[in-house]
Parts: sequence; C-alpha cells; structure tokens
Amino acid sequence: MLLENRVAVITGAGRGIGRAIALQLAQEGADLALFSYTAANVESAAAEVREKTGRRVIAVQGDVASAGDVQRLFDETMQAFDRVDILINNAGITRDNLLLRMSEGDWDAVLDSNLKGAFLCTKAASRIMLKQKSGRIINITSVIGIAGNAGQANYAASKGGLIALTKSTAKELGSRGITVNAIAPGYIVTSMTDALPEEVREEMKRRIPLGRLGQPEDVAKVALFLASDHSSYMTGQVVTVDGGMFM
Repeated sequence: MLLENRVAVITGAGRGIGRAIALQLAQEGADLALFSYTAANVESAAAEVREKTGRRVIAVQGDVASAGDVQRLFDETMQAFDRVDILINNAGITRDNLLLRMSEGDWDAVLDSNLKGAFLCTKAASRIMLKQKSGRIINITSVIGIAGNAGQANYAASKGGLIALTKSTAKELGSRGITVNAIAPGYIVTSMTDALPEEVREEMKRRIPLGRLGQPEDVAKVALFLASDHSSYMTGQVVTVDGGMFM
C-alpha cells in the first residue's frame, strides 16, 4: 500500500472532500487523526473509516482557527501515533455576499477558517516534520482562488492566500524533505452544491468541458498521489481538479 505506516492529519474531515480523502488515504494504509468543528460529523467519519479499512483513527473536535485547539490536535496525534507524515489542510467555510454588503465579521470568519487555520496547522505540523526530515503538506484551495468570483471576495482572497502560503512554505521546507502542494477543486458534488437549484447545476455543467460536476473522490485520488512517494519531486504546485473549466 502507498501509505503504509504513515500518519495523516486531516482538517475539515467530517464530510465532503475531507471525508473522502480520509477514506482514500486509509485504504492505502495510513492511520488518521481527523479534525472537525462538528463533533458528530468527525466521530461519524472516524467510525466509517475504521469499519471500512480497519485503520487506527482518532477523532478530534475543535476550531481550526484556534491556536489552542490546533495544538491539542497535534498533541493528541503524537500521543496516539508518535509521528505526523501527512497534513491535509481542508477545513473551510463560505460567507458569500457582494463586497458592498459583506460584513467585517463575514470577512474575518472566512479568512480565519480558510487561511489562518492552514497557517496554524502547517506551523504545528512542520515542527514535527522537520525533526523527521520528511513530510507531505497538501492544501485544499479552489479555482475561485485563481479566477475570483463575484459575491465571494472573502472566499477568493482566502483561497488565493492559501496558494501563496503553499508556494512560500514549499520554499522554506523543501531542503528538509518536506513537500507542500495544493489542490484547486472546481465544482464538486457536496452538500453545498446539492442545495443549489437544478438549473444552476445544469449551468455549471455547461461550463465544464467534461460535462459533469466532480465527485469528492476525484479530489481524494489527487490527494493520495501528492501524499505518496509518487510525487516526491513535486513541491509548490497547484493541481486543478475542475473538469477543464479553467485552462
């Protein structure tokens, strides 16, 4: 298996893309520390992974934007597994509105969760990985962070910032055997897209050359590649998984 004897920390692991990545990595031999703001979601994800793969999994509830919660996540991970080989920074939220109507609170909440959270987790994980002289950090950004989108100035800024964080940390950590890459999903089938009207989903499909919305598993398979030794000569890269929507 590609990830046998490795330990992965995954934020935003309770549902959607994070949950799919958790299953994909566990199926390839990784033990997991799953982190989510919602206790019920992360406990459910951990139970599913254990049942389907038999891997060791811990579930940790907390706020990715809280330095104390993030430190507790890595303390519990080290107590359980004594190492961290892979970090998936997936946690994120949206608070969409036009810029002139966007509150300062909605701006701060999105930047804190989507960008500050990745900073805090990367800082905590890198301390461990530097001692190991190896590691894989994978940031889940978005095509919106590349192209922008009306009504999502806060989300686009957070995801664009995450791309810049990816490239900067890749340069800082590369000499110690730690790679840092990002995945930029396009329109992926999640609870958020399920809530959209059918005509909106059809319009999305018309903009995608492959003619369909992506599945969380499409992103998870790329995360597996970046987490494995197959990507050992890649760092500072952004891989789009969008069906060809942005070329």
